[in-house]
Amino acid sequence: MNWLTKAINFGEKIKKVLKKRPSKEEIENSDWTSCCKGPVLKKDLEENFFVCNSCGKHHRITCKQRFDIIFGKNAYQILETPNPAEDPLEWIDTKSYKDRLKAARKKTNQNCAVMIVKGRINGIEITAGAINFEFIGGSVGAAEGEAIIYGVQHAIDNQTPYVFFPCGGGQRMFESPIALANMTRTTLAINELKKNNLPYLVCFTDPTAGGITASFAMLGDIHFAEPGCLIAFAGKRVIQATVKEELSPDFQTAEFVEKHGFVDRVVHRKDLQKEISSLLSILLKKNSEVNSEDINETSDNIETFTKAAS
Repeated sequence: MNWLTKAINFGEKIKKVLKKRPSKEEIENSDWTSCCKGPVLKKDLEENFFVCNSCGKHHRITCKQRFDIIFGKNAYQILETPNPAEDPLEWIDTKSYKDRLKAARKKTNQNCAVMIVKGRINGIEITAGAINFEFIGGSVGAAEGEAIIYGVQHAIDNQTPYVFFPCGGGQRMFESPIALANMTRTTLAINELKKNNLPYLVCFTDPTAGGITASFAMLGDIHFAEPGCLIAFAGKRVIQATVKEELSPDFQTAEFVEKHGFVDRVVHRKDLQKEISSLLSILLKKNSEVNSEDINETSDNIETFTKAAS
């Protein structure tokens, strides 16, 4: 047997081994996932808020899973957000953008990466939004921008706080400048929310980066973050290559960002509901006092003007 025959036979053996490996779809549909000590039952992980008991890793979760934790199982109403024209640039690379959208919708059972809901936490009515990383990496395009803005408008119309759970790598490259424009649009929308004295809370989840960090995600009145989550704009390797210095191992983690003042508090997932409830109780009372002062000041001004006129 010459070397060429041996190489061919070896190649065939490798193909047989690879064929035996489970497909990506089979892995996703499995009852198991992996963490620090190897395989973990998804059911056991779910019972602990999708947090590993051994290492404390906060695994990525869907929008519905997150809202179930914050509001209670199905104790919220999903709001239907606008659906702008998809694939306006008719983008095609290895496959068309339309095919990517179809696959993402089938995988996540969502129309876009962002989901907006309304619900109550300890009697406080809240408008909330979240991003699903499984939907094209949680990237923001036209539909996602419209959903975020719709959430702001709903909060203003109903005078509720707005709580958002961002994640994702930034703006969606398949929509190019259309996606980039939503950095400005969402920023302007959050400014309108603040003009109405409505609390805007942001809880960073893993990973939050790029144009998401550079727009609506960093504009919160209060910033929470889940332990260990990535919070960044540019990637660590890009920054390290630019500054020509070795960066600390915890660079761009929630704990590092908190230490440097961009996050107010790192909160375990199981404690988020309590933290949000307590904070909103304080903020809403304060806002009520501010509004009362504005009304009294307006009344005083009117009375003064009336006296002067008479």
